[in-house]
Amino acid sequence: MEDIKIETVGFDARFPNVNQTKRCWQNYYDYTQCVAAKGEDYAPCKQFFKAYNTLCPNQWIERWDTLKDEGTLPFNANA
Repeated sequence: MEDIKIETVGFDARFPNVNQTKRCWQNYYDYTQCVAAKGEDYAPCKQFFKAYNTLCPNQWIERWDTLKDEGTLPFNANA
């Protein structure tokens, strides 16, 4: 039987409060910028991906991805 490893993102001192909304958004933003600069296979990009997928509700991610595809996010996801 395969061992299943369950992880979550660690503590981030920039976001010490219980509400993790800003941390969720910041990691999504950091991921899009990292991928645009270095590509999806770059290890730090994968950490941002893991963080926002752990912290953000799926509906938010789906909405942001839709906005990104439409080019209407409040930042340039391809910068």
